[in-house]
Amino acid sequence: MPPGPTPTRLGGLPRRFGDFATLADALDYAADGETGLNFYNGKGELAVALPYRALRLRALSLARRLLGAGLASGDRVAIVAETHPDVVAAFCACQYAGLVPALLPLPPAFGGKDGYVEHIRRLVGAAQASALFVPEALVDWLAAFARGAGLKAFGTVASLPPEGGAPLSPSRPEDVAYLQFSSGSTRFPTGVAVRQQALMSNVEAIMRHGIKLRPDDRAVSWLPLYHDMGLVGFLLASLAGQVSVDLLPPQDFARRPQVWLRLLSTNRGTLTYAPSFGYELCVRRGRAAAGAEPLDLSAWRVAGIGGDMIRAPVLSRFAETFAPDGFRAEAFLPSYGMAEATLAVSFAPLGAGVRTDTVDLDRLEREGVAAPPARGSRRVRSFVLCGPPLPGTELEIGDSGGDPLPERRVGRILVRGPGLMRGYDGRPAETAAVLSPDGWLDTGDLGYRLGNEVVVTGRAKDLIIVNGRNVWPQDLEWSVEQSVAALRSGDVAAFSVEEDDAETVVLLVETRGAPDPRAREALATAVSGTLRARHGLEGRVVLVPTGSLPHTSSGKLSRVLARARYLQGDFAPLAAAAQ
Repeated sequence: MPPGPTPTRLGGLPRRFGDFATLADALDYAADGETGLNFYNGKGELAVALPYRALRLRALSLARRLLGAGLASGDRVAIVAETHPDVVAAFCACQYAGLVPALLPLPPAFGGKDGYVEHIRRLVGAAQASALFVPEALVDWLAAFARGAGLKAFGTVASLPPEGGAPLSPSRPEDVAYLQFSSGSTRFPTGVAVRQQALMSNVEAIMRHGIKLRPDDRAVSWLPLYHDMGLVGFLLASLAGQVSVDLLPPQDFARRPQVWLRLLSTNRGTLTYAPSFGYELCVRRGRAAAGAEPLDLSAWRVAGIGGDMIRAPVLSRFAETFAPDGFRAEAFLPSYGMAEATLAVSFAPLGAGVRTDTVDLDRLEREGVAAPPARGSRRVRSFVLCGPPLPGTELEIGDSGGDPLPERRVGRILVRGPGLMRGYDGRPAETAAVLSPDGWLDTGDLGYRLGNEVVVTGRAKDLIIVNGRNVWPQDLEWSVEQSVAALRSGDVAAFSVEEDDAETVVLLVETRGAPDPRAREALATAVSGTLRARHGLEGRVVLVPTGSLPHTSSGKLSRVLARARYLQGDFAPLAAAAQ
């Protein structure tokens, strides 16, 4: 009989909450216990159980092999990050060898070879990587690029030469622990240089104050390891807190989201995170089929939401759907963060569930004030409260000049604290544009304060300004997706383009459920009607093939890339544009 997953409880090892100088120190400590990582396949079957003790031994051996391949302390190592033990071992090996890993994305489900190779070329160049490690299936795709890139090492992790005799030189607290590339980086990728001190400070704050780690906690995650929420929130924080974590590849989650819930049920998982679309996908697939083993989600105490705008109606439907399986709506934990802050900035109160603030949409759009609606007001908008900043982290809402704004005034979200980056890797101009000399980071997000809590309203660069109104594109997208029965979340991308010295609102709409010209014409008419009735806007509706809207590596809709592709003429309309 194959061995089972690593245990949930630590046994005799006293729990430490990430209070280590470096990630290597954290793994050294976790290796004295019995917890670890568990890799599952798309059927929910345990493929590999890797206790932290075994991970440490593999990482030490790989560290010597990396140095034996000609790499030197300080070199950068690019790793295409499938959810696999070799990737985790290589990442940890870099910590022991004094190397700087950069985890890169897998090819998108419907992407082509040439586009992916070009994307990896840019990322490897931006990271100034001296080595590139990839899954076996991608060796042929990237071999030609690797030959011309002058890399010291290329191939699978398993193909590394035997151990050499070079002494190990682990990363120090002030060293860069890894490079984190923004999931939206395409043409000009920008790497966040995350230092050991910032990493350990942030994961300790997450465990002590964000989720308040308990002795019986067990993590479950399908999030990509090349995304900050998957890497820091579930791999590195779990390691630093000696927590067992059950890992499911993201592509398998997309095909079978119920496997995620099944792992939470079977292994009594308590901690997991997902963007809103992850919960929505589970709702669309529904509860377990009749006759299947029933789910038991009663142990699930932290159902985190982050990584994108939080959609309260989606979460309400999830809670209602899975309440018969023991899920409690109070488990939802909204939070706010970004790679530039290592991961986390704020957490809502534990056990409070999703709390919203409803505001007058007219005043929000015209005055930038998140005021409560007047009695009888029909144009309202609800935002989710994301809690106060973590202890030691400061948060302000600033105007265009960076001066603080009062409560309920919408402005740019500014943060400062020990988890922040010192800068983008090798990009001083980009760093200076967002990081002030006294350490305040302009996040690029818009929001307002409500008491000591932050409310996020959107991305500044996505904001649509029409006739003096500030219109949030997600408002337009949500209205259309909720009103038009044929559409689902993620089927619409809204943005504006400048034409004849005026802003034109454009909606790209995937043609789900509209197989013929007549149905497509009806879909375009319905979208235009919703835009007009709910928002008083005229817009250009362009129907595009199902699955053609671009998404980031973490699955979020990329409005910036959608707009760029629209302007390039990449979207051939499937029906006459409605306006």
